Amino acid sequence: MIDGFTLTRDGDVARLTLSRPAKMNAITHEMWSAVPGIVADVDADPAVRTLVVTGEGEHFSAGADIGEFRDLRATPEGVAAYDKAVDAAVDALTGMTKPSIAMIRGNCIGGGCQLSVACDFRFAAPDARFGITPAKLGIVYHFESTRLLVELVGPAQARHLLLSGNLVDAARAREIGLVTDVFDDLDARTAEFAATLASRSQTSVRGINRIIGRIVAGQTAPDADTEALRDGAARSADYAEGVAAFLERRAPRFPDR
Repeated sequence: MIDGFTLTRDGDVARLTLSRPAKMNAITHEMWSAVPGIVADVDADPAVRTLVVTGEGEHFSAGADIGEFRDLRATPEGVAAYDKAVDAAVDALTGMTKPSIAMIRGNCIGGGCQLSVACDFRFAAPDARFGITPAKLGIVYHFESTRLLVELVGPAQARHLLLSGNLVDAARAREIGLVTDVFDDLDARTAEFAATLASRSQTSVRGINRIIGRIVAGQTAPDADTEALRDGAARSADYAEGVAAFLERRAPRFPDR
């Protein structure tokens, strides 16, 4: 595993932990570069149904490791190479067919918030703080990450977060849609929700997730791929089991995927 990440599995849940607590889990270029491979492995693992992304210790992540910027972002070419790694990490998370949950405590700032926004769900502890700070560094934020943020919170709140660089607490983040929910018992509630996702038809979960991703990316009408997803589901063992379970008034027992 790449230095700064720990990947573990508990049953059908994989957990990717940012593990640089002494640096508030600041994200290095090496870590950004490793995300696509890690995500691909999780997505391909038939035993895994959900990915949880979290931080070791008191914080999710303070953001990108700014200490690397003088070397890795010292030239326009260096900036482009660094940003390519960040964009690939975001694209990998948003492109997952399996659901992803960011489980957030403490600071979730800059690149840390960028990672969390790329996940499907964001569950936070009451002490969580959020901010996106390119305007404090003379950086114009990534297009795809800006689009994802606007989709979540709308253009006015996206401008507020990006142009001011100000931090918001968990309650405010939930109000504006940046956070899915806030829990005192964060670990237990995240585990409960992950178990709920795992209990559903994986044909449905992954197919729906792919269609939502296409809609968010700008697709406005069905195409051959989306119709193939629906047709495949109608012919699947999951569909047969779901209908049988409903008619027999029992919980469905969907096949493993």
